[in-house]
Amino acid sequence: MTVRVFVPGDMAAVAVGAGAVVDALRAAAAASGVPIEIVRNGSRGLFGLEPLVEVLTAAGRVGYAAVTAADVPALAASGLFEGKGGHPKFIGDPKALPFFQRQTRLTFARCGVTDPQSLDDYRRHGGYRGLERAVAMTGEAIVDAIKLSGLRGRGGAGFPTGIKWDTVRLTPAAQKYIVCNADEGDSGTFADRMVMEGDPFLLIEGMTIAGVCTGATKGYLYVRSEYPFAVTAMQRAIETARRAGLLGAAVAGSSHAFDIEVRVGAGAYVCGEETALLESLEGKRGQVRAKPPLPAHAGLFGKPTVINNVLSLAAAPFILGEGAQAYRDFGVGRSRGTMPIQLAGDLRNGGLFETPFGVTLGDLIDDIGGGSISGAPIRAVQVGGPLGAYFPPSLFDTPFDYEAFAARGGLIGHGGVVAFNDSVDMAAQARFAMEFCAIESCGKCTPCRIGAVRGVETVDKIVRGEDRSANLTVLEDLCETMKFGSLCALGGFTPYPVMSALTHFPEDFGAPSRAPEAVV
Repeated sequence: MTVRVFVPGDMAAVAVGAGAVVDALRAAAAASGVPIEIVRNGSRGLFGLEPLVEVLTAAGRVGYAAVTAADVPALAASGLFEGKGGHPKFIGDPKALPFFQRQTRLTFARCGVTDPQSLDDYRRHGGYRGLERAVAMTGEAIVDAIKLSGLRGRGGAGFPTGIKWDTVRLTPAAQKYIVCNADEGDSGTFADRMVMEGDPFLLIEGMTIAGVCTGATKGYLYVRSEYPFAVTAMQRAIETARRAGLLGAAVAGSSHAFDIEVRVGAGAYVCGEETALLESLEGKRGQVRAKPPLPAHAGLFGKPTVINNVLSLAAAPFILGEGAQAYRDFGVGRSRGTMPIQLAGDLRNGGLFETPFGVTLGDLIDDIGGGSISGAPIRAVQVGGPLGAYFPPSLFDTPFDYEAFAARGGLIGHGGVVAFNDSVDMAAQARFAMEFCAIESCGKCTPCRIGAVRGVETVDKIVRGEDRSANLTVLEDLCETMKFGSLCALGGFTPYPVMSALTHFPEDFGAPSRAPEAVV
C-alpha cells in the first residue's frame, strides 16, 4: 500500500531544507521497500515547525516537526512511514497544537491540508461552491452579499469591498478588469504568498466571482518578482482551471466569460499602490496617478477596474459559498470576518494566525506569539508594515480592528505584526522610515520626494542634539505636510512610524524637552 507523505513546497519550508528532506525521504523509502507518494502541500503557517513532514495514517495525519535530511534515516527506522511516534520530533496531529486550535480559519482552511495543484482536492474541501452559486445570481445579488458580509479591503485602508465592486458593476463600459494586487512588500507579511503557493484555486475562484459580479472579462494577477514559487503555482493552477472550463469563454458552463493572466512586477514598493500598479501593468514606469478619476471609473487602460489584494479576493468564495451572515458573524464593530495576522520579529511563534477581529495586541504578542524567543522584554510592536505605527506595551490592550487602531494613531494595513525587544533603537527606526520612503518614492509629488530626504536630515539633527526643540517642531510640520499633501500612502503614511517613535520612545531621541503629539 502506498504511503502518502506531505512535505510543504512553500517557500518558507524550502528555505530551511524541505527539498533535501524530500530527497532523503525518497531514498529511505526505496531502501525500506516502502512505496510512497509525496505531496508538496502548502505550509500550515507555524514556521518553527518547518520543514513539517506529515504522514497519512488510518487514524488521520500525524506530523514530525523541524525535520532535516539527516533526521530521515532515524525517523524511518522508528516508524515514520507507519506514522509511529517513537521519535522526539513526532508531534501527533498538527492541527491539535494550541496555535492552530485557537484559530478560526476561513481563508486559510485548506492551506497545509490539500494538494495545492489538485483541482479535485480543492473541490473535495469545499472549493468552487461559491462560484457555482455566483453564476446563478445577478451581479446585484452578489454585491449585496459582499456588502452584507462586511468585507473590507485587507491591504491598507480597509475600504468596503462591496462598494468598490458595485461601482465597477454600475459603470458602463465595453471592457472591465479585475486586478489582484499581490505585490506583497510590507515587512513581516507573507499571507498572500501562502495563499498563492498553498491554495491557488482559492484566489482564482475569488477573482472569477468578482468578474462575474461586475461584468469584467479579464483579470490580471500582479505578483512581485521575489515570489517565483507563487508565480509558478498560480500559472499552473490557472492552466488547470482553464482546461476544466472554470476560466474562459463560458465560466463553469455559464454565459459569463472570464480569464486571468499573471504579470510579474520588478519589486518597486510603490507599485503596491493601486494606481502605480496600473501604470506598471500598462508597461509604464510605476508612478502614482492623481485621483480622481478613481480606478473603479477609469482604471487599467482607462476602463473600470476592481483592484483588490489577495486576502480580499480570497474571502469571496467563503462568503458566496457559506453565506454573508456566516462571515459577518465573526468580528467586532465595523471590522467583520477574520483577519490573517502575520507574526514576525522577536517572537517564539512566528507565523500566520487567522482569527476574528477583536483579539488584543497583547494576546497576539504574549499568548499566541509566545513572547520573545530571545527572552528579552518586548519593547515595541509595529503593525501594518514599514509605514505602520510603533505601539509600546502600554497600548497592548488595543483590540485588533480598524477603528481601534486608528483611534490610537495606528494602522492594521496588511496585518503584519513585527515585535522588537528592548535592544531596538527607536530613533534609528524612525530614521529608517524616512530613508525607506526616500528610496522607494516614485518622485511624482514633492511632499514625498523631498519631505522624506529632509526627514532623514532632521531626525539626524535631533539625535545629535542640534537645536532639538526647533527641529522637533520642523519634524512635526514635515510629517503633517507629508500626511496630507502626498499623492499616495507611501508619503502619507510615513509619519505614522516616525511620530509614534517620537511620542512613545522620546528617550531614544536624546530625551527631548517635550513629546510631540502623535499624528492621527
